Amino acid sequence: MVLPLGKQAADRPGADEHATLRFGAAWADGAASAVDARLALRAFLAHGPHPAPALIPASLAMDAELVVSELVTNAIRHAPGPCELILRLFRGKLAITVRDTSAEQPAVQKGDRFRVGGHGLRLVHTVSDRVAVAPRARGKQITAYLRLAPNDHVNAGADRTVLAAG
Repeated sequence: MVLPLGKQAADRPGADEHATLRFGAAWADGAASAVDARLALRAFLAHGPHPAPALIPASLAMDAELVVSELVTNAIRHAPGPCELILRLFRGKLAITVRDTSAEQPAVQKGDRFRVGGHGLRLVHTVSDRVAVAPRARGKQITAYLRLAPNDHVNAGADRTVLAAG
């Protein structure tokens, strides 16, 4: 099931130009795909008011696609049952949330150039400004935050943190 794009408070008189744009998709057990998630992200960014899609550097759009692909792929591989993708765009920032049914906390594996696989979560942390993991009643959610403004991206590395909500 895919929920339509929606702007929070965008149609009210005097609505803030920084209204949050939201998108959600939910897949039944076995129906999720990283390809569908990337396509959803591309469509979502094309509707984003700030910054304009043409002003988002290709490298930042690719970082966002990498994050979506890795988080959805991890949900498919490591969590039984359905998963959800929630995208929020606000003030030039993108929040990518993936919810799954596994209560197991993800762990960033130590880098090993000889290992095949197991590098995705490390990549997510590398390209994101912040990553938060929070338990849910059934499973967990992982949210990666990325700044889409080109000037902010240059200094983003100094602000990258890992949060675990407990």
